[in-house]
Amino acid sequence: MKLLLLLGLVALAQCLVTRVPLRKVKTLRQTLEEHGLLESYLKQHPYNPAAKYFPTRRSAEPLQNYLDNSYYGTISIGTPPQEFTVIFDTGSSNLWVPSVYCSSMSCSDHKRFNPADSSTFVSTNDSLYIAYGTGSMSGVLGYDTVTVAGLKIVHQIFGLAETEPGNFFYYCPFDGILGLAFPSISSSGATPVFDNMMSEDLVSRDLFSVYLSKDEQSGSFVLFGAIDYSYTTNGIKWIPLSAETYWQITMDSVSIDGEPVACAHGCQAIVDTGTSLLAVPTGALRTILRTLGVSSNSQISCNAINRLPDIVFHINGQAFPVPASAYVAEFNGYCSLGLQGMNTPTESGELWILGDVFIREYYVIFNRANNMVGLSRLS
Repeated sequence: MKLLLLLGLVALAQCLVTRVPLRKVKTLRQTLEEHGLLESYLKQHPYNPAAKYFPTRRSAEPLQNYLDNSYYGTISIGTPPQEFTVIFDTGSSNLWVPSVYCSSMSCSDHKRFNPADSSTFVSTNDSLYIAYGTGSMSGVLGYDTVTVAGLKIVHQIFGLAETEPGNFFYYCPFDGILGLAFPSISSSGATPVFDNMMSEDLVSRDLFSVYLSKDEQSGSFVLFGAIDYSYTTNGIKWIPLSAETYWQITMDSVSIDGEPVACAHGCQAIVDTGTSLLAVPTGALRTILRTLGVSSNSQISCNAINRLPDIVFHINGQAFPVPASAYVAEFNGYCSLGLQGMNTPTESGELWILGDVFIREYYVIFNRANNMVGLSRLS
């Protein structure tokens, strides 16, 4: 009897931990460059990465540097399941995928959800609209069973896209977005997927964790409901959130070679898997480039990796270095810095976005139970 009980508890624990493998694929920047479209795209679609993080712009969620984003996972929606490739994005809160109602060219090259093929779909009269820097996504809201690595979230609300922004989505290797931020920033008040995981007791702990592999290595994942302690051998440093909207924290300063270069009086930062680069206030970016002795972050010598120092982020009294091997990216024989300038409203102070360039150096734990972010340096 005790043995059966033990086996039952083990089986239950396994059900409450869901690991979603992420695959790293060719980035949108690479795809556009191969088609000779990159230069014209960048001229036609400038945007400010900071736009989605301010209350006055809550309806605006610009695609955060999807030119470089390259980590995607698979989910399914409906009964029987229809599979979609999505970005697991800690910088937004909505789940949406293309639908058969979509008339945009972007939808023609992606999988589209067909509600008529799902016996568990429930329609609504509610609409969904999200403005992006390159256009807007619009559609309708519906409910259906969403499956994430075998874990079924029943009656999950999601968006069925009817239009998608611009034609660049056509070249994106992902179909949709699964937001992992807080309900307070969800468009149309839709309950995020992870909130339903928690409320339906589908996860053993109210947290999820992320590992992003470097270079072309495999093994990236999002782990729902657990911490994989094999990635925390260097210990976990916990940082309290400064706002329950995005995964936002307070930074003390940023230094290079022991000297402060930015955020001298403290600033805000967002840990965002939906942003590939380190997004930096334009003034701070100029200072960092000058300190590094680099005239432009668009192209530098690949030999510079050996001489450039760490950029160190000081957070909650702890130092979190990012080495040159992480913030210098090589593609087709040339290198560039993985930093991007952005404008933030003066009254809001400095805002930084710690994207994949930062996250690849750390195993990151997003803890909803205590509203904290845990960081563990990867070897």
